[in-house]
Amino acid sequence: MVTRRGAQRGYEPPQGMIRQSQVVTTFGPGAMVDLVHDAVLIGGLDMWSMGREGATPIAEPRLRARVLHALQTQGGDERVELSLDRPFLEPPAGNDDAPSRAVGIRALEFPRWFVCQSCRALVRKDQLEYKGQRYKHACVGRSNGDAVPVRFVSACPRGHLDDFPWRFFVHTDGNICSTPQLYLDEGSSGDFSEVRVRCETCQQSRSLSDAKTKEQMPRCSGDRPWLGVDTLEECENKQQLIVRTASNSYFTQCMSALTIPDPHDELKEKLMEVMDVLRDADRDDLPVLRKVKRVKLAIDGYSDHRVWATLAGLRGPAAEGSDELRTPEFERFSSESVERSGELPRESDLFFARRAALKDLPPQIDRVVLAPKLREVRVQIGFTRLEAATANLQGEFDLGVQPARLGLNRDWLPATEVHGEGVLVILSEHALAAWEGRPEVQEREAEIHAGYERWATGLDHHPPFPGVRFYMLHTLSHLLITAVSLDCGYAASAIRERIYCSAPTDDKKMAGILLSTGTSGSEGTLGGLVEQGRRIQHHLARAWDLASLCSSDPVCGHHSPNGDIAERYLSGAACHSCLYIAECSCERHNRYLDRALVVPVIGQLRGAAFFPDRPGT
Repeated sequence: MVTRRGAQRGYEPPQGMIRQSQVVTTFGPGAMVDLVHDAVLIGGLDMWSMGREGATPIAEPRLRARVLHALQTQGGDERVELSLDRPFLEPPAGNDDAPSRAVGIRALEFPRWFVCQSCRALVRKDQLEYKGQRYKHACVGRSNGDAVPVRFVSACPRGHLDDFPWRFFVHTDGNICSTPQLYLDEGSSGDFSEVRVRCETCQQSRSLSDAKTKEQMPRCSGDRPWLGVDTLEECENKQQLIVRTASNSYFTQCMSALTIPDPHDELKEKLMEVMDVLRDADRDDLPVLRKVKRVKLAIDGYSDHRVWATLAGLRGPAAEGSDELRTPEFERFSSESVERSGELPRESDLFFARRAALKDLPPQIDRVVLAPKLREVRVQIGFTRLEAATANLQGEFDLGVQPARLGLNRDWLPATEVHGEGVLVILSEHALAAWEGRPEVQEREAEIHAGYERWATGLDHHPPFPGVRFYMLHTLSHLLITAVSLDCGYAASAIRERIYCSAPTDDKKMAGILLSTGTSGSEGTLGGLVEQGRRIQHHLARAWDLASLCSSDPVCGHHSPNGDIAERYLSGAACHSCLYIAECSCERHNRYLDRALVVPVIGQLRGAAFFPDRPGT
């Protein structure tokens, strides 16, 4: 909800609406959003109003453990400590029929500089008059013109955000005149070279293209306006010019986990339900707490020793952080039995998967696992600007990157749960080992590794090279998403990938692609994606056809990430015409892709392809 100076007393309806799931993944705290008449900044967690009933907690102990581990290792604020019983909360859900200030997320007007559409004057908001849902500028010698938020702001990689220093920038000699009158002249193309800011008082002007050089910009102010006033912190970075609606203005850091209940140990789940009672309990308190009805129902039948051991594990971040996110999920999928006729999940199941009874699979595919019921919890732990922080192969941010904070005094993080379905394609480890040993594959890996090193040069923090296996799995995932979407009833943008890939040095090998779809409600999905898992041979053949020839060939096929003048260092034979998919579907921002590792491609060695021949032929 946007609050303005001069607004009339009484109720003011919300200026815009965002879906709960979007608050976690796209428009979280610190994100810049364009409304009909305003440009706003989504407020931090301290500005969220949950209403009388409070927020809806989301429990996922395994994810809480890994989030705590990430917060402790990525250089963030040490004061962040998640609650035991309510670590993740859903964003507030407003009522469309009866909106209220008591439920919602406060948004702040940003930027604070406006440009007049009539005379091109560049003025601050406090110099404008708000009338008829628009800001008006008193133009000299003209009628009042409409003023709109300027589209340029300054930021730094740590997420700090501030108005662009217009007065400092236009006065190149450092002497700002006493009464600067600024104007912003934009050319017809909107290119930075055609955008000039000038001061009518001293007749100085400057092209905005000069601001693309860091040396021309002042030091970052460390401002965090989404957290409120007086929230500056020390920052050694230089300010950088960005367009507030550009894709690099906000990169969320989200971690997610699938719920994989252990049928042999349900005690952990039960203890989480009564953690508000057991939070500060000692071992000697357990006999007394058993008399509490809720606690008795949760731990009845378990010994005090087992209850205390499980409770200690939930409390201890070090103990909790021992397991990784994706390895247990892959092991659970891999251990599922073959499906039987008439076997269906129960309504209460959060996870249900069975191995598909398929014959004549290509030698490169080990098995296909169908999951009619999946529950995924996604939580935002921070965000960056200008450059996305890359997660490791487990989907975790433990890379030493310090993200921007979501709130000042909170012991919870925003999260959403997605119920849906999925298909996991597990590749043959024997076929992968033979493929990775080919000289052609090793030659191509050296080429993409060199490109990766070029990209990593100058970065303070970056993950280790993921390896040629990940490039191949990620590319095959994009091809299957496109192929499956033609038949499953869901758009390609509704299908999300989850890559299970082991690092080259890992003892436990993983090679799987989970394609899933879901909704943030509890209804789930209709089963169309699962049914396509039974036709995986057909989709592999279609994916092979899609990848074998790109409309941008031979340019796309010949592309080398090593020494590319376009600086596409993280992709080989890949472009918008063949492999790129919607950002909401891809885990890696359409990076780490190479068709030559999946199918034979023009200009590349045939032996580098994992599928040298069309599947099924």
